[in-house]
Amino acid sequence: MTVKMNAELVLDSRADLGEGPSWDDKRKRLIWVDINGCKLNEFDPVTGLNKAHRFDRPVGAAVPDDQGGYMLALQDGFYSWEPTGNKIICIAQPEGAETPNRFNDGKCDPEGRFWAGTMFYQYGPSAKAHLFRLDGDLSVHTMKREVIISNGMAWNTEQGIMYYIDTLTKKVVAFDYDRQSGHITAERDAVKIPDDYGLADGMTIDGEGMLWIAFFHGWCVRRINPQTGEVLMTIDVPVEKVTSCAFGGEKLDELYITTASEELSPEDLEQQPHAGGLFRVKPGVKGCRATPFIFGT
Repeated sequence: MTVKMNAELVLDSRADLGEGPSWDDKRKRLIWVDINGCKLNEFDPVTGLNKAHRFDRPVGAAVPDDQGGYMLALQDGFYSWEPTGNKIICIAQPEGAETPNRFNDGKCDPEGRFWAGTMFYQYGPSAKAHLFRLDGDLSVHTMKREVIISNGMAWNTEQGIMYYIDTLTKKVVAFDYDRQSGHITAERDAVKIPDDYGLADGMTIDGEGMLWIAFFHGWCVRRINPQTGEVLMTIDVPVEKVTSCAFGGEKLDELYITTASEELSPEDLEQQPHAGGLFRVKPGVKGCRATPFIFGT
């Protein structure tokens, strides 16, 4: 029997495309982005305040680094950003400066490598985007080619598995993951997504190895057993476009959920007044601690 819970609004941010939440354990903040709004956000759950940093192009993903700054996947490539001096440096543009794609989602693996993938602006079956890995020595590696919409990632470190979503394929795939080298092999289907669930978007994993998947056009986050495909829990969100989720808080027992308001009609927004907001729920399980980007590895 599937357990159902409701998420509560914690920040009425009305983001156009809220995405990429990640708990920064050092700063005790939730890091998240508004891709279309070109913003990196830091949400303080104690004060309820959100600090937004604006850039000159879409921010597909952002992760803290181990030197007090951030590693970014902006529209066209990997960048490092030092907030104190507002210094931004282009690390690499792996698809070139004139790519028709943009970076969409990313996070660090357990060894501090930054994985981020691209998506085609006019997406469809013929789109050719990619999944990349940025190592601590700032070398870039293409990990998966001919992706359509690169999205959620999660690692089960105990079993050496990486899970990955290419949204329009309607499935979650699993790879054997070598923690030392960062290599992935033996791709296979882990979870098939039914048509009536919505589009599988961002994803995280809990301490029991279960996947938490946000469903765009699906009004919810689902906890799914990747071994059986069984839905164990559904977190209902009062917004149609649910984009991603991550565990945070001092005990990593709070699930934060991002949403979007992009392309909603005035009628839709009247029915979903908190579209683009940040939500939270305590589901009764704990997540895994996020690793920052680690230089030099």
